[in-house]
Amino acid sequence: MGEPQQSERNQTAVTVTIPSYMKAVSGSIGGVVEACCLQPIDVIKTRLQLDRFGTYKGIFHCGATVAKTEGVRALWKGLTPFATHLTLKYALRMGTNAFLQSTFRDSETGQLSYQARLLSGFGAGVLEALVIVTPFEVVKIRLQQQKGLSPELLKYKGPIHCAHMVIREEGVLGLWAGAAPTVMRNGTNQAAMFTAKYLFDRVLWKKQEGDGTVLHPWQSMISGFLAGTAGPICTGPFDVVKTRLMAQSKSGGEVKYKGMVHAIKTIYAEEGLRALWKGLLPRLMRIPPGQAIMWAVADQVTGLYEKRILQKHNAPL
Repeated sequence: MGEPQQSERNQTAVTVTIPSYMKAVSGSIGGVVEACCLQPIDVIKTRLQLDRFGTYKGIFHCGATVAKTEGVRALWKGLTPFATHLTLKYALRMGTNAFLQSTFRDSETGQLSYQARLLSGFGAGVLEALVIVTPFEVVKIRLQQQKGLSPELLKYKGPIHCAHMVIREEGVLGLWAGAAPTVMRNGTNQAAMFTAKYLFDRVLWKKQEGDGTVLHPWQSMISGFLAGTAGPICTGPFDVVKTRLMAQSKSGGEVKYKGMVHAIKTIYAEEGLRALWKGLLPRLMRIPPGQAIMWAVADQVTGLYEKRILQKHNAPL
């Protein structure tokens, strides 16, 4: 009953290699579904962060209040930029990882070593960090750190205005503030996540890549959730440093943190070792459920592709 759905003709030794574009498509679809499911959590988080007067008594009270006073649709405010961000990020991440894996595979056996698997994930994380994640997060953090809701009192009026102001005051490279820890965070995170997902699929469900097996969505969710916990634990210090570097504006002259290494040393000296894992619980509340949703969708897309190719291969002449 708990076994993955098997292709009727998967006794063949043929192994399907999923093209990188197919992985990118599966990731982008998964990103859209994840955004639609988790956007209310992000809206509630932002409202709580911006609540200076104790209007909201907690997560559930905040959600109920927003829905009652503004309508249920208000819980999906900002869905377009959030979904766009996730769609682009996952498409690039999944496509790059698949491309690197195909590059690193042994040309004779088609096998992929664990070192190559880790390196592929790391490379995918580095690319997504530089191309998409860093500028998006600089703008997001600058907006989120502002206190109050009155537009006339806020320096940044919105995402586009924020990006324009950062470029004008700090130059284009201002949008890549904190790039080094972001690269390390995302690279390490994806190396751990892709490898862990592969191992959990093998150990829990006997799933091998390209074998034509389509995992049940709940199986993919369990593997994705467990894999999603590995990254935040490993990359906590990089995430804290990234946020501190992105939040500080260089337009005022002297900055507290000179770079990634200096920030780590300063935080450790002033706040102790545990400070380098601040915000771990909220990350664990957000990332593993998101990965569970994304993988549930992505595995269905790629699994059906595998079955289709195997069925074509085994079709009678």
